[in-house]
Amino acid sequence: MIPGKDTQVGKAEPPKEKYGNFAIFDVEHFLRKIFKNWYWFVFMFLIGYALSWVYSKYYAQNVYASNLSLSISNNTSSYFTPNQSINFIWGQGGNQDGVYLKKMLFSRSHNEFLVKNLDLFVNYSTKGLIKSTYLDKTDSPVFLEIDKKHLQQINYPITLLPKGNGTYEVNLPEEGQSTSLYSYESEGFQNINAYARPTNKIIRVNEWYNSPNLRFKLVQNPATPKIKLDNIIVNLAAINQSVNDIVSTINVDFDKEISTIMIITKKGYNLNSTVNFLNTSVEELQKKRLADRNTVDKNTEVYLKGNLEKIRAKLDSSANVLNYLKTSEKLYNIKDRDEKSLEKIKDLEAKKADIVSKISSLNNIKNTLQSQNFDKMIATNAAGFEDGMFSATVSELKALYTKKAEMALIYKPTSEPMKEINRLISEAKTGSFGSLKNYYTKYYDEINNLDKQVAEANSDLSSYPEKERRYLDAERGYNMIEATYNSLLGRQNETQIKVATNQSDITVIDPAKNLGQGPISPNIKMAKTGIILFMLLLPVVFILIGSLLDNKIRNIKELLGATKIPLLGVIGNNTNENMLTVLEQPKSSVSEAFRGIRASVRFLMDNNDEKGKIILVTSSIGGEGKTYISINLASVLGLSDKKTILLGMDLRKPKIFGDFKIDNKYGISNYLTGEVDIDQIINKTKIPNLDVATSGPIPPNPSELLMSKRNIKFLEELKEIYDFIIIDSPPVGLVADSYELMKYSDTNIYVVRHEYTEKYMLKMITEKYHNNEIDHLGLIYNDYNTKQGYGYGYGYGYGYGYFDEDKNYKEPLLIRVRNRMQRMFNKK
Repeated sequence: MIPGKDTQVGKAEPPKEKYGNFAIFDVEHFLRKIFKNWYWFVFMFLIGYALSWVYSKYYAQNVYASNLSLSISNNTSSYFTPNQSINFIWGQGGNQDGVYLKKMLFSRSHNEFLVKNLDLFVNYSTKGLIKSTYLDKTDSPVFLEIDKKHLQQINYPITLLPKGNGTYEVNLPEEGQSTSLYSYESEGFQNINAYARPTNKIIRVNEWYNSPNLRFKLVQNPATPKIKLDNIIVNLAAINQSVNDIVSTINVDFDKEISTIMIITKKGYNLNSTVNFLNTSVEELQKKRLADRNTVDKNTEVYLKGNLEKIRAKLDSSANVLNYLKTSEKLYNIKDRDEKSLEKIKDLEAKKADIVSKISSLNNIKNTLQSQNFDKMIATNAAGFEDGMFSATVSELKALYTKKAEMALIYKPTSEPMKEINRLISEAKTGSFGSLKNYYTKYYDEINNLDKQVAEANSDLSSYPEKERRYLDAERGYNMIEATYNSLLGRQNETQIKVATNQSDITVIDPAKNLGQGPISPNIKMAKTGIILFMLLLPVVFILIGSLLDNKIRNIKELLGATKIPLLGVIGNNTNENMLTVLEQPKSSVSEAFRGIRASVRFLMDNNDEKGKIILVTSSIGGEGKTYISINLASVLGLSDKKTILLGMDLRKPKIFGDFKIDNKYGISNYLTGEVDIDQIINKTKIPNLDVATSGPIPPNPSELLMSKRNIKFLEELKEIYDFIIIDSPPVGLVADSYELMKYSDTNIYVVRHEYTEKYMLKMITEKYHNNEIDHLGLIYNDYNTKQGYGYGYGYGYGYGYFDEDKNYKEPLLIRVRNRMQRMFNKK
């Protein structure tokens, strides 16, 4: 690029404080490192694939799920449906039987029943070389049956090794025996005295194994398992633990179209276990549901039977009185009977008798609620009504009393949880008794109305003589008792029919089956992908961290954007053993780059002065190549027929003499101290127009010598003799000598080395440049690898036979593939 400060007309210059500030993260460099380290990604991919394979084969525990769908009949609510009334209480509707059944499936009582009766607290598994596999009870050749009266150690693996002929070796862990043992009768822990580890023992089927912490026997599986097992591992669990584990794996959903269809899902590590559990669980629910429905109807039947017996006795007594009046008083044939009024009174009193019977049933229900004897509750239809709200509140009240009894074992009566449960009980009682009060009011209002109508009808019979009226009253009493008897008899028949025809309202549509369903989790494909991606991410993270911590200059565009200092040229990597690249490799791309710099340098100079021009070369620190740049820039100027001298003014670290094979016994330091004359420090080289003045011995005061008047006079004298004076000066990042020398130079070159110079080192030189403290400054980007392809336009000769390096150049694979495809298409 053409050197010069960025001073564009009409364009605001960016704030000076922004100069020298580099981006924290270089995306281009990061991506380049990603591609450069491709082999790490291949390696990590292979490791990730191997790990995912091992995980899926030996460590992943598959989780299976089986489903069971069932239908629930409508209008089958009873008092024995815990929590069914929750929706009613909160004013909601919906499938109440489904809600109840769902609660039952998750209830502790139901699952505890299954755990105890199916021995679900005994867990079976088998272990391969690495992976353990969970078994269903039916997969084991023998079942472990514990002595529930004996204390047992839970969560203690018991390994059974088949030895043939119905014998098994009981192998217990080397450590882990506990003195805190579990009682399956009290469902609690008890402590025993310390004991020695139980020894391994071979036992036969149906033979008891006895130890301080275990007592069990093996029972032969009546079915022959499909899989032959080398070992069976049995773990005992506490009842509560087993119940909680089961509840956590159950899920219940309702069909979106038909709310009475329920879909129950059970998850587990063994598919057969989930199938067997679901089918058994629903079978028990069907039995329990049928028993719940029969309980209320049977209670009603007993209640009605007792009342019928009482009414029958009254009916017989009333019949005797009526017969007596007929025979003794001869009143069976009353003349001029008002049959119409009598029939009306009979109907009214029959209705009254029915309502009185309902009130009696209502009293029974009320007394049962007050005594909290819910198991004796009769059906509400015995009291002449069907009230879902009342049934719900009663069932809720029963559930709350049960819950209160459980909480009383944990909380104090004055605790907040107990206060809350008492409040809920009070609300439920208010709701249930409120409903009964409404029916009492209704029935008494109906009786009062009937009494008025009977009184009106009686007025028509007031003309009868006393004897006839006495007979009519007896007849009316008999009719009323008979009506009550008939009403109760009708209800008894209804109840008996219900008891005889009752069936469970749960109908299984699709039972759970083992259809070879695949596991629902873990997602092996996703797990494999996750493991591989994680392994691939590791090198990305390391490269990212390295890029964030890396503060070196790697990007020419970023360098120029941050410093806004003109770029004189880019020097490629030096493959020569010494620093005389221009002399020994004149046809190389590096030599050509120095020729380009020679042209660019002239744009920085003021050409008004006819004297020689001083070019000062410096850098931030040592090792950035300022001496290399100085030598080759001087060489290329000398070869261009310009009388040039190279001055080694880095008095602290002299270098130049070695490459030109010059004796450094006398140099600039000797001259500046007055030990020698100027002629004694100027050395000829094989380039006729290039002379060299080495640094000489390292002086104790290099800064004072460089800033001395003798040195300034020395430079002025050289300007009269040479066209160009190249100064290899000290690094500005270490000492301030070069800043002082810049006052006398015509051009200042600052060397930045690729992937070596730190970004923060450029801040000072950048600020001085933009504060106009340094003029005629340009950058040279050194040691740049042209094969990296920054896209800046340098290193263009590779691959075209233009420079000497092209004979060793090999195109990248992608370029070769592209070129071959282009040639193939061009042939067509």
